[in-house]
Amino acid sequence: MNKTGKPGDTVKVVLPTAEYMGVLLEGSEKGVLMLKLASGYNVGFSKRDVVSVNVVKEGVENSEKVDVKFDDEKKNIGMIITGGTIAARLNPRKGGVDWLESPQDLFKFYPEIFEKVNVTKVEVPFMKASEDMDFRDWKKLAKVASKMLNDSNLSGVVITHGTDFLHYTSAALSFFLRNPGKPVVLTYSQRSIDRASSDANLNLQCSSLAAISDIAEVMLVGHATENDDYCFAMPGTKVRKLHTSRRDAFHVVNGKPFAKIFPDRIERISDYHKRTNRNVKIDLSFEEKVALVKFYPGQSPDILDYYSETGYKGIVLEMGGLGHVATRRARNPWTRKLKSVQEKGMVVCAVPQCINGRLNPMVYSNGRELLGTGIIYLGDMLAETALVKLGWVLGHKNWAKSREVVEEKMLKNFSRELNDRLEE
Repeated sequence: MNKTGKPGDTVKVVLPTAEYMGVLLEGSEKGVLMLKLASGYNVGFSKRDVVSVNVVKEGVENSEKVDVKFDDEKKNIGMIITGGTIAARLNPRKGGVDWLESPQDLFKFYPEIFEKVNVTKVEVPFMKASEDMDFRDWKKLAKVASKMLNDSNLSGVVITHGTDFLHYTSAALSFFLRNPGKPVVLTYSQRSIDRASSDANLNLQCSSLAAISDIAEVMLVGHATENDDYCFAMPGTKVRKLHTSRRDAFHVVNGKPFAKIFPDRIERISDYHKRTNRNVKIDLSFEEKVALVKFYPGQSPDILDYYSETGYKGIVLEMGGLGHVATRRARNPWTRKLKSVQEKGMVVCAVPQCINGRLNPMVYSNGRELLGTGIIYLGDMLAETALVKLGWVLGHKNWAKSREVVEEKMLKNFSRELNDRLEE
């Protein structure tokens, strides 16, 4: 074997029956040669099977400084960087990705956003994958975003974020940031910047246009199709990740996007609040002792005892069909337990397990039986949005004192989380 090449070099690996081209990685397993292919996937070869490794291009550590030029003719925006694939780069030593180390790194890889806007203010409140976030991080984001929104020199805010739990954050900001007069744009990347198929560039270009638009909403902006043609601007409380890896992973559920956003224009689809000069107000009330429970056939209702006994204030229950769980004919009926935990003070809200459609407990007798326990049926509200909203509502101590007030607030449409009627 010709032992040439170092981690980060582009090499051609020759085997007895095939050849592979990719970036040489520093493998952790002795006797194995690791390669990152152009597709973005990693592949390993036993070094005993390798005929030769030929360097095609030496890897260069790009440490150049970014010269950011501002154009007085362009509008200014703020950017908040939080982590996720969109803020990561290839680490050739491990074959995975690391966080970009500075905002300049982000701009170095995505210079196209400067063709649309000036990014004049950047904040990095934390660098976390979205699964590592909780309500404290949502509050921190809301505080940073509100300061940018109330800055008269900035037209809007772009927040880069991981994808997996992005819709929880977009829902939280939709409740925390009351009546923003400017755009709040959350965006992401499904595929890292070392992959030719990365979706980050178009998402950021479209997000920058959204941030200077007249759409004064908390929205998520990302690929509308698998192609690099345009993005959707989607309501923060009605969007969900519906695919693990496709670039158009996020779609609006039970609603429509605000707009199509192309790299050079915006086409309106549905109504939205227009830009105003008002300052945003923040409402960071939140009760963390809330949970999301998914009912499945045969499930024991005893799980509710755990939440009740450990001090949980509320539960969002994902129910089947139009709003059903096991009732009197089942081996493990839920009716009595649901009534019991609610009598002890726990709030139980119901949302559909189905992606599309709404709950209606009045259609079948078992639904009417469950409604009689005191459950608050939340129509077409998404489960993730309902969880965040329940925490926000119960965080207001004056609201939480009254079960009637909690129900009133959960059924009040604060941020487009509910639809009076559904349209195809």
